[in-house]
Amino acid sequence: MESNAIKLKAENVNFFYGSSQALKNVNMDIYEKKVTAIIGPSGCGKSTFIRLINRMNELIPNTSFCGKVMFNGNNIYGLNADAIELRRRIGMVFQKPNPFPKSIFENLSYGLKVNGIRNKTFIEEKVIDSLKKAALWKEVKDRLHTNALGLSGGQQQRLCIARCLTIEPEVILFDEPCASLDPISTAKIEELILELKKDYTIIIVTHNMQQAARISDYTAFMMLGELLEYDDTNKIFTNPANKVTEDYVTGRFG
Repeated sequence: MESNAIKLKAENVNFFYGSSQALKNVNMDIYEKKVTAIIGPSGCGKSTFIRLINRMNELIPNTSFCGKVMFNGNNIYGLNADAIELRRRIGMVFQKPNPFPKSIFENLSYGLKVNGIRNKTFIEEKVIDSLKKAALWKEVKDRLHTNALGLSGGQQQRLCIARCLTIEPEVILFDEPCASLDPISTAKIEELILELKKDYTIIIVTHNMQQAARISDYTAFMMLGELLEYDDTNKIFTNPANKVTEDYVTGRFG
């Protein structure tokens, strides 16, 4: 792999739901301002892994974790780590769009207000800037004060991306962001991710092999909680080192 700055590093990561082990000794470097795709069959630990990166899994009862996740060189599970601050710096976009049942404007201003920002001009500028970055501004600029639930599914997902951008994260986690979208909306989200990687480090969990091949720089293949192979996307899809990876990316199973 080419040498890039490492933004995140998983070291010997193991994770359990009760007594069931979901991740087994995962080691992975995530590079700054690149798109890393995580692929693999259902139940292989993809979503569990990315939820570890912003400490979402600890909200689930009866789970346990050992290992380290380093972010900018600091262990996010260290004694002095602040989970709330971490989730501000590592944003997440989920499988199903989840806008608040509020206006488009309020969806975006909410995170700023929660973080103590009261300056109306600043909030307005930030909302507009985030909508532009999420390629949604032109479609919603005349309806900022209408309910976000009136947007189409694809627009709602881009709104959730804009909402994530308002609080200026460094990393954005996408957990199958196009799973519930049509092909046109999917293409817009993919274009957007390619644009966003200029400024953000992006990790995307996807079931869609073509999507991983189109938009990611690196691809990790997971199977039954283990990281079987991790390399440049081009190599994973054209010349994988592992026979199981080859079988999966060519559609022989999965």
